[in-house]
Amino acid sequence: QVQLVESGGGLVQAGGSLRLSCAASGLTFSRYAMGWFRQAPGKEREFVGAISGSARETDYADSVKGRFTISRDNAQKTVYLQQNSLKPEDTAAYYCAASRYGRGGPYDYWGQGTQVTVSS
Repeated sequence: QVQLVESGGGLVQAGGSLRLSCAASGLTFSRYAMGWFRQAPGKEREFVGAISGSARETDYADSVKGRFTISRDNAQKTVYLQQNSLKPEDTAAYYCAASRYGRGGPYDYWGQGTQVTVSS
């Protein structure tokens, strides 16, 4: 079955960096666009960014543009979210997801999430 497993979350001070990873199994990874989403307590899940299967195209939410970078390694079936200049408002559970339809979704598979906490 398809599994998406996120890792790399943690506690970091404002201005710091983290690199999240999402390891996929059970799917032809390069055929799927991969997205990152986040959900803070009491808030709805929101789109962070996405990358095409070929890695040629990326999209980002305005709130993270210029600070976060998505990349992928199709040989390792892993997608990454490099987070720089982190702010307290970036605190959330971060989820990766896979879509056979493209960066705009809908998304077929979801990971369990990894927590990012940014202290001020």
